[in-house]
Amino acid sequence: MLRYAIIALIIALIAAALGFGGVSGIAMYAFYVFIVLFVILLLVHLLQGRA
Repeated sequence: MLRYAIIALIIALIAAALGFGGVSGIAMYAFYVFIVLFVILLLVHLLQGRA
């Protein structure tokens, strides 16, 4: 699960590089989606480790 969270973070950083540079407006929204996905997956991983 942590691997998926890291993949989501990498995709979010790529989307941010494209979206904030003015290449695509959709990439900026993808950045926020993948950041939220990263946080959710990271929390799931941390909660599974304690159970």
